[in-house]
Amino acid sequence: MKTAFITGVTGQDGAYLARLLIDKGYQVHGGVRRISHSEFERHEILGIAGQVTTHEFDLSEPNQMLRLFTKLKIDEFYNLAAQSFVGASWELPIYTSEIDGLAVVQMLDALRTVSPETRYYQASTSEMFGLVQEVPQRETTRLYPRSPYGVAKVFAHYMTINYRESFGTHASSGILFNHESPLRGKEFVTRKITLALSRLARGGDEILELGNMDARRDWGFAGDYVEGMWRMLQQDAADDYVLATGVTTPIRDFVDMAATALGFDIAWEGEGESEFGVDRKSGKRIVQVNPKFFRPAEVDLLIGDPAKAEEKLGWKATTTVQQLAEMMAKFDYDALA
Repeated sequence: MKTAFITGVTGQDGAYLARLLIDKGYQVHGGVRRISHSEFERHEILGIAGQVTTHEFDLSEPNQMLRLFTKLKIDEFYNLAAQSFVGASWELPIYTSEIDGLAVVQMLDALRTVSPETRYYQASTSEMFGLVQEVPQRETTRLYPRSPYGVAKVFAHYMTINYRESFGTHASSGILFNHESPLRGKEFVTRKITLALSRLARGGDEILELGNMDARRDWGFAGDYVEGMWRMLQQDAADDYVLATGVTTPIRDFVDMAATALGFDIAWEGEGESEFGVDRKSGKRIVQVNPKFFRPAEVDLLIGDPAKAEEKLGWKATTTVQQLAEMMAKFDYDALA
C-alpha cells in the first residue's frame, strides 16, 4: 500500500485527490492547520469522512515539517495548500509570498534531507502567465504574473524545477488552469455566481455583483484535474505539465450558462462598469458590474494547451464548461432547499 501526503487536504482539490487516492488503495495522510480541524464538509460530501489520517501542519513551520517527514514514510507528496485567492493577495502580499513561495522551498528541502525518494507534486497555476505572451499558453510560454499570488507561485514553480535539476528530486509541477466544482470556495468567482443565482432562483433579491465581465478563463472540473496530478507522479521522470481544456470562456458566458440551468434568461445591457443583466421572464435586474471587484492588474485571457499532458500522461479533460456551470448551479440550488 502506497502512502500519500496532501497539504490542503480539506480544500477543493485536496478532497477530490484524497478520494481518488483512497479509491486506488492508498493510505492517505493530510496536513491541516489548527484552525482547519473542523473543516471537513467536503470530505463528507465526497463520502470519505474519517478515511484520511490528519496531522497538524503549518506551512510556516519548517521544523514541524522535518519531524513529520521523519516519522512518516511518504511515497507521494502533493502540495496543494496555499493562500489561493488572487484578490486577497494584494492585501496580503507578504503572507502570500511566505505561504505560496518560501514554504515550498522548506518542504522541498525537508524532503531532500529526510526522504529523498519521495515523489513531490507542486500546484502551479495559470496565473503565472498573467499578461500572456503566447496564445495558447503551454509549458514553455514565458511567465508574466500580474498579482502577488502569481509572483509567489512563479518562485515556487522555479524552485521545484531547481530541486529536480540540482538534486534529482522527483518533483513535478502541474500548471493547472482554472478548475472548479461544487466544492469550490465561496469567494471564487464561479461559486460566487452559482450561489448568488441559486439564491435568486429560491426567491432572494440580492443582485449578483461582479468585476470584469470580459475576462476569459479556461475552466475545467477539479475532479478531472486531480487525476492528472496523480498521473504526473507515476511517470519515471518528473516534469512540468499544463492541465487545461483548451477552451476559453468570458465570465459573462459562465453567468449565462449557470443562469440558464436555473431557469433564468438574461438580457445584457450597458457596457463596461455600467453593464447589467436583466431576467427577461421577470424583468428584474439580477446581475451588475461593480468596479470594486476589478483587479489592480487584470489578467484578461487564459487558455491552456494540454497537448503534452494528453500525449505523455494520457490525460484529457472530460467535463465541458457548460456541464460544469450546470453541475455547480444545480448543486447550490439543491443545497439551499
